Amino acid sequence: MVWVKNRRELLGNATSSLNRKAREVALKAVEAAIDAVDPRRAVKSKVSLSDGTLKVGDLSFNLSSFKKVIVVGGGKASGSMAEALEEILGFHIDGGVVVVPRGTKDNYKTRRVELQEAGHPVPDEGSVRGAARILELAGQAEEGDLVICLISGGGSSLMSMPKTGVSLADKRAMTKMLLRCGATINEINTVRKHISMFKGGQLAEAAYPATLISLILSDVVGDPLEVIASGPTVPDPTTYRDAARVLKHYEIWDEAPKSIKNVLMDGVSGRIRETPKPGEPAFRRVHNIIVGNNRIASLAAKSELQRSGLNTLFLTSFMEGEAREVGIMLAALAREVGASGSPVPKPCGIVVGGETTVTVTGDGIGGRNQEIALSSALKIAGLNGTVIISFSTDGVDGPTNAAGAIVDGSTIARSRKLRLNAVEYLRNNDSYSFFSKLGDLIFTGPTGTNVNDVSVIVCI
Repeated sequence: MVWVKNRRELLGNATSSLNRKAREVALKAVEAAIDAVDPRRAVKSKVSLSDGTLKVGDLSFNLSSFKKVIVVGGGKASGSMAEALEEILGFHIDGGVVVVPRGTKDNYKTRRVELQEAGHPVPDEGSVRGAARILELAGQAEEGDLVICLISGGGSSLMSMPKTGVSLADKRAMTKMLLRCGATINEINTVRKHISMFKGGQLAEAAYPATLISLILSDVVGDPLEVIASGPTVPDPTTYRDAARVLKHYEIWDEAPKSIKNVLMDGVSGRIRETPKPGEPAFRRVHNIIVGNNRIASLAAKSELQRSGLNTLFLTSFMEGEAREVGIMLAALAREVGASGSPVPKPCGIVVGGETTVTVTGDGIGGRNQEIALSSALKIAGLNGTVIISFSTDGVDGPTNAAGAIVDGSTIARSRKLRLNAVEYLRNNDSYSFFSKLGDLIFTGPTGTNVNDVSVIVCI
């Protein structure tokens, strides 16, 4: 599928035939990666119905043995997942509700599963309504019922129900603080789970004793089930004490909302019950199944590079760290290819997957992938036929409308002609403005999927 809406402009910005060819190959890899983790394809690869037998991964269920089948869930990809599940199960679904990002509901057509909209990346009142409705449906499920939960990235904010005493405004403020200070997704979710009535296994607790199957499209590096969408159907290994430590580690405890500090302190002292832990009865009939992840997307990008005639290397799907430092590392790989033909000789393509963070110190606009690209551009200046792309598979990189950005060896020279100081833009965390002026932002629009980020290096 053609995902990159401004492909012609991106190719037109090439200053040499080699740069143009490298850009074209890299953009094809982007689209192959997104295609490979299409939520419909992911669900259908794991779920099938034949002669009354429901197969989910390696599990088999007699569908007629269930009195009711309810579908719940939320995330940036969960609307498409619901469509796929309706195509498979049809009239066997008795109802349900799935929460999708605000403004995307009309992109999907479901008949038996209600779609509700909510805010992302910051939760809103729709997030509370959606989570409350899901908990209500799960709580009504009985032994002999089947609850299918569709989880994907963004679920933490789309399904948000703060604990009693914590306002949504306080939870939003806490989320913004955590995002701004550079906390990892694991750390953010540790806090979210302990100020929530929904996350950290509490949905599974509500659904018990029904059978619960959770289909998960992973947006977290390494696919830790307890972290994806804050693990609503998974035992929570973290504690209130862990959540408090996150705030203290990033030195935001003092400025955190008082209501949240009160909840965490009550939890640490034992006045509030912990989230459900491994071995508790709530998880006896729970099956959590990964249907798609970053590795699948990264390998699809690698395969597309191979089809383009390149020598290829898939380096990792575990890339983490500060975005600008990762950009330097990607540039170092490209420079090593040019200098020694290592770790793979020209013409080549290298794929790296994962998700970085940005510690914001400036007041500009940007996203982690745009920051990776800008950082790498400074280090590959002058390398003809070398291109680096970094993009978010959901099509939304940070608080911007771009999926990421593309750079090559002429990016810095082009910027100087426009009197743009790349170092200053990077220092100010203003990568979006930089690439907007150069015309090298990548626009896909929301892709309906989300499995972290992919970076592609092409050296021709």
